[in-house]
Amino acid sequence: MTLAGKYDAKSIEEKWYSYWMENRYFHSEVDEREPYTIVIPPPNVTGVLHMGHMLNNTIQDVLIRRARLKGYNACWVPGTDHASIATEAKVVAKLKSEGINKNDLTREEFLKHAWDWTHKHGGIILEQLKKLGASCDWDRTAFTMDDNLSSSVIKVFVDLYNKGLIYRGYRMVNWDPEAKTTLSDEEVIYEEKQGNLYYLKYKIEGSKDHLVIATTRPETIMGDTAICINPNDERFTHLKGKKAIVPIANRTIPIIEDEYVDVEFGTGCLKVTPAHDPNDKVLGDKHKLEVIDIFNDDATLNSYGLHYEGKDRFVVRKEIVKELESIGALEKIETHLNKVGTSERTKAVIEPKLSDQWFLKMEGLAKPALEAVLEKDVNLVPEKFINTYRHWMENVRDWNISRQLWWGHQIPAYFYGDKKEDFVVAEGREEALKLAKEKTGNTDLTDADLTQDPDALDTWFSSWLWPMSVFNGILEPDNPEINYYYPTNDLVTAPEILFFWVARMIIAGYEYRKEKPFTNVYLTGIVRDKQRRKMSKSLGNSPDPLDLIDTYGADGIRVGMLLSSPAGNDLMFDEDLCKQGSAFVNKIWNAFRLIKGWEVDESIEQPDASKIAIEWYASKFQKALIELEENYEKYRISDALMTTYKLIWDDFCSWLLEMIKPSYGSPIDAKTYAQVIRLLEDNLKILHPFVPFISEEIWQQISKRTKEEALIVSPWPKTSSVDENLINDFEIAADVISGIRTIRKEKNISFKDTIALSVLNNEKIEATFDSVISKLGNIAALQYVEEKVDGALSFRVKSNEYFIPVSGAINVEEEIKKLTSELTYTEGFLKSVQKKLQNERFVNNAPEQVIANERKKQADAEAKIATLKSSLESLQ
Repeated sequence: MTLAGKYDAKSIEEKWYSYWMENRYFHSEVDEREPYTIVIPPPNVTGVLHMGHMLNNTIQDVLIRRARLKGYNACWVPGTDHASIATEAKVVAKLKSEGINKNDLTREEFLKHAWDWTHKHGGIILEQLKKLGASCDWDRTAFTMDDNLSSSVIKVFVDLYNKGLIYRGYRMVNWDPEAKTTLSDEEVIYEEKQGNLYYLKYKIEGSKDHLVIATTRPETIMGDTAICINPNDERFTHLKGKKAIVPIANRTIPIIEDEYVDVEFGTGCLKVTPAHDPNDKVLGDKHKLEVIDIFNDDATLNSYGLHYEGKDRFVVRKEIVKELESIGALEKIETHLNKVGTSERTKAVIEPKLSDQWFLKMEGLAKPALEAVLEKDVNLVPEKFINTYRHWMENVRDWNISRQLWWGHQIPAYFYGDKKEDFVVAEGREEALKLAKEKTGNTDLTDADLTQDPDALDTWFSSWLWPMSVFNGILEPDNPEINYYYPTNDLVTAPEILFFWVARMIIAGYEYRKEKPFTNVYLTGIVRDKQRRKMSKSLGNSPDPLDLIDTYGADGIRVGMLLSSPAGNDLMFDEDLCKQGSAFVNKIWNAFRLIKGWEVDESIEQPDASKIAIEWYASKFQKALIELEENYEKYRISDALMTTYKLIWDDFCSWLLEMIKPSYGSPIDAKTYAQVIRLLEDNLKILHPFVPFISEEIWQQISKRTKEEALIVSPWPKTSSVDENLINDFEIAADVISGIRTIRKEKNISFKDTIALSVLNNEKIEATFDSVISKLGNIAALQYVEEKVDGALSFRVKSNEYFIPVSGAINVEEEIKKLTSELTYTEGFLKSVQKKLQNERFVNNAPEQVIANERKKQADAEAKIATLKSSLESLQ
């Protein structure tokens, strides 16, 4: 059979992915087998493949393909998330580019645009995952805005509200002025930034005196409603009961007393702005202060901002400082390191804002989910994340679940009156009207009297149901699929959504199924560049995954991504890893080409070298198989790949094939050929999870296979006994062969020339691999001797000595001349090193490492001199 010289990754990958899809190998239905289930962390519906997705989904595919080979009913559910903030922002930007303002549209009109955008761009990332080889059950593709998933979200909201766990409250929330929506505490990233501390002068009413207040946000003075001092601070006793005048605004505000004030920070006086700081809000409530909100939703100043109305907060900060300075109200400015909250989605600086929002009580819900991880019912891999998880769950705060967005699941609350409490919560308008009539006693209420809350639910409020909702486990909690596939087995995700998503899924699982949603959570690291920077489009340090696949092939990329990606540790991505992966794929292909190129002869007896080589590799394979099982069990996917990589590259390609290869132009015996094909097939099975395309290609080329015999559904190799003695004996034989090859190379002895080998067998090693040593070393005669052989070249392996006669092999005179010259040079080098080490001044003043290096040079030179002298003695 003639094989293509070069492996064509693109055509082969397209061919086999189509074949797998046509034969529905990825599809799963409930049956009698044990299930193995993974749900994909749903990427944003409008997203495109990035390096993090590549890593995450390669790991998932490795796990699902192995489970399929192990005989499980493997089900990998794919899907996408509607991503409220990100998607709405893109749609708003698109409309803006077309001259359309979102505020000029009705909700229905805007949602039509959002759905058009989703249908156009949504699902691109899933198609890209197919290029990677992801073997998802595409028939099960889910979207968080699908009808049944949406109904599940609404049902859960109503249920939690009826349980008293969801409430509506006027609270200080995190406001994203770019997305114009509130965020949960977990969606705010706090970063230390260099800012300023502004010292402002507030006049005391009816006096020429003033007090000084330090603030990082001078633009908020328009919202000041009090000055607070510590009642124990003697510096300000004279201010008790007085009023201060806010600069620029010229409003009088009371001076209040509270021990909350830190007498050590700033000037010991605190400006209180209840609308724009959570701690100030607490003070405001306690002292019944006025609340003045000075910001519009986009963080420009409103009418309370006086002549700064309509200007952005950061523009105002610069301008108001100049004005304060011009009126003598600015005392000084100091640099100040400050923690600033930014939006996890838009990166905008967060504004604290008072608002009516919906919250979910988390404390009680979190307890079963915390216990599940601490008791190892749910395993976090690596375990270092358990403490992080525990800290968050023990300090969990109520979850702000409402968002001021239209794209998403509209909150099922219906208002019927002017008061804040005039609302009902129901799954639909008909039920809402019925509840409103019951609540009010007003039977004349009609549907027209109801107004649904315009806000949408936080996106995570849908994805926390994902392992259940994709199997319709909320709407039909006893259906065959949820009972069969749930709980799922493994979740592969990133540590940064451990709380956003993982913890909340565990919470939802215990609340609605009374059990965990998955058994193991494999937390991947972040893909970084060689400078340890996170890969991102904005930095321009992230390659296009599809370009990488085009260049190196999907198999090559999969190997490259996993070569250095231990669980929970960041991956320092280097394109050379992909080159290495591609080289590995080519190595496998060339090994197959070599095997298929051999002519087979039924009449030849199996050589001893081939017989023992096959036995050795079978044991080596079994040992690797045991290692693989342990690595997979502990989710050491990178280690599992490395075990496979070394087995195939070193043991199979570099050693086994050399040991059984027939001499040039000669055929191979049929028994050895059949055995190596069986070993190759076992290799392909353990390779398949990592390099599915080339493994399937070779599998199908070995012999004609039926649909049921495809590699993707073939049985995983069975474990059997390992002959450790055989493996250990080969390690010595390999060293002997390397020793022979070194002497041949150094002494320019042609590999075509046969030589004799004598062995002083101090180790009492069996002669098991003598035939292999003879073949690969081209040894004419191999004999065991009782003493050293004079006049021979020698080398040691452990305590054994191996001798090659020099007679006829080398020019003795030239070799003596060469060795003598090398000995003279080395002795001179040794003297220079010894002289340096005998210099007390050098030894006393040189760094310890420098002295250590010199002593190593001395030891190496002495060892080399001994070897050279021994070689000369054997020649003379």
